[in-house]
Amino acid sequence: MTSRMENKSYLVQMNGNGVHNKSIENGKSLSGNGVNGKDLHHVSVRGALYPSKAKSRRQRWDVRPSEMANNTLNPIRAIVDGMKLTPNPEKPMIALSIGDPTVFGNLPTDGAVLQAMKDAIDSQKYNGYAPSVGYLKSRQAVANFYSRPEAPLEAEDVILTSGCSQAIDLAISVLCNPGDNILVPCPGFSLYKTLAVSMGIDVKLYNLLPEKSWEVDLLQMESLIDERTSCMIVTNPSNPCGSVFSKEHLQKIIKVASRHCLPILADEIYSDMVFPGCSCSSMASLSSDVPILSCGGLAKRWLVPGWRMGWILIHDRNDIFGSKIRQGLVKLSQRILGACSIIQGALDSILNNTPPSFYSKTISFLKTNSEICFNELSTVPGLNPVMPSGAMYLMVGIDMDRFPDFKNDVDFTERLVTEQSVFCLPASAFEYPNYFRIVVTVPEEMMVEACSRIREFCQRHNRAGSTESTDLDH
Repeated sequence: MTSRMENKSYLVQMNGNGVHNKSIENGKSLSGNGVNGKDLHHVSVRGALYPSKAKSRRQRWDVRPSEMANNTLNPIRAIVDGMKLTPNPEKPMIALSIGDPTVFGNLPTDGAVLQAMKDAIDSQKYNGYAPSVGYLKSRQAVANFYSRPEAPLEAEDVILTSGCSQAIDLAISVLCNPGDNILVPCPGFSLYKTLAVSMGIDVKLYNLLPEKSWEVDLLQMESLIDERTSCMIVTNPSNPCGSVFSKEHLQKIIKVASRHCLPILADEIYSDMVFPGCSCSSMASLSSDVPILSCGGLAKRWLVPGWRMGWILIHDRNDIFGSKIRQGLVKLSQRILGACSIIQGALDSILNNTPPSFYSKTISFLKTNSEICFNELSTVPGLNPVMPSGAMYLMVGIDMDRFPDFKNDVDFTERLVTEQSVFCLPASAFEYPNYFRIVVTVPEEMMVEACSRIREFCQRHNRAGSTESTDLDH
């Protein structure tokens, strides 16, 4: 019977709005009763009949980008690409705008990190596909490294990702639907909005207060929450502010989330990159009822952002996420095959063999550079830097009334490049106008020189009537 069906084909004859079928077997016509239906015909696939609609032929090419592509916008690129950046040819360029600690070569990763990679490559055990959520051994290594008595982790609570950016992407994707909204810090990392808007998710900005070292305006944050709010994003330590929330302030944020039954996406990529005298509690260690997806990775603390190794830590208080959120994250991770297998193979050694002195040396450098920058710019009339407590950034306010030559922070920073060959990122890229962000990973002598040039620039353009400004106008 099977072979008889496989040797049978069908002649499809269109007849007005209906169709009828003739089957042909071994060269002989077999009569059919026909099938009534508008614009329907039947095709044979391995002897079975399947109806399908007759398709109209396109008359011309018309290939368009998807709505997701059209709705994807990186605010930093949108602003920077529109700036006219022509450095002063008489002064070498100093870029204080790039959040990559490896750019100047002064902050190499540790030898133990490199050796772990070499060993993983030489073993030839990690050349194939890894599970989409990561090797079990590598996930267990991350769980062991970050597990605390008040926030325990097992391998099943870890999903490895292609950098922290993919971790954030997966976390937003699993928690939110089109038409939902999320709470995002302002100023804050621009990727949150880039991802959300491309998915049809609205972004509501909650304010950080510079006069309170960038703490959250809790009343304003809570006023934004409605029935379509699906998660709250908290960045600690902060990009772009370099702020580190106290344990008490984090507890207040968690209370807001608890009152409204909101899960938290905790962007903790800069966790432990805090200056001496400060401490940085993980949000999960402070939560008794709010479920938290914590996103992190190797990029910043281990100074290897190009290696693209990130993770999500699932802290499911009271089984609120349950199996469905976990399964959702697994399914989403299968859209691509996860993080690089070689780096996964090196992960256990990287986490366990990197000496503490490497971390402390990096943090000491960042603090020293931050202090140089803050102290220098604090004495420049018209500028108001906010001293950071961690990460690798410092925000500087501009008193625009003192600088009538410029329309806004974008104009200010553009002219700073033109005249002084110093590029700072205008904070409009973070939806926070009249500030600019400085990356403090440059070599110390370069930071001193950059601050000197910024001072000269401000003195030249400050119209507050200071004698310094008048003297330098000529």
